[in-house]
Amino acid sequence: MEMPWFFQVLDPYLIWGYRLFGPALLNFVLGTVILVALSLLLGEISALLASRAVRKYMDRIQGEASHYVRLSMDALAAGDRQAYEAANHLANEAFGKTFFLQVAQSGAFFWPAILALAWMQYRFFEVEFPVPFLGFTLGFIGMFILIYLLSFLLWKRVKTLFSPGRREQQTFHDPGHLQALRGEKPVPL
Repeated sequence: MEMPWFFQVLDPYLIWGYRLFGPALLNFVLGTVILVALSLLLGEISALLASRAVRKYMDRIQGEASHYVRLSMDALAAGDRQAYEAANHLANEAFGKTFFLQVAQSGAFFWPAILALAWMQYRFFEVEFPVPFLGFTLGFIGMFILIYLLSFLLWKRVKTLFSPGRREQQTFHDPGHLQALRGEKPVPL
């Protein structure tokens, strides 16, 4: 199976981490850690850019959702079932838009990992590592996912430690949003 041209261009740079030391297992793990780190960094940058690109739209949709939730609660309190159902339907539509927009944004975070796995398929398709005491082997995808998950958890912890004052994106479950639903002024982050 021949590697596509864009992988051929990237191949000398991506394979570098897999040729640093003598032992094959050490090289594979170290190379995959480097590849995962690049994937996480590129994914973080892509997600940040995607988030900034749609921030105003997301804020507007979240504002609409809050507005319709308030309207539906007011209608319910007033005993107007038809108005409640109409406002609740509009609120559900707005919540659905924000949900699927966030799902789409997650694609901006994961595309580098998928591209890395596609490159690894050309290089390490038949490579398998025996798992001690379990009697089965783990291929390049399993090793990549394992290293990716561990690195992702570590990255999130380090990112949180070094950015305690960072403004987090407001969600529908945070106290500020609930205060806004009750008509109170939210406390700034």
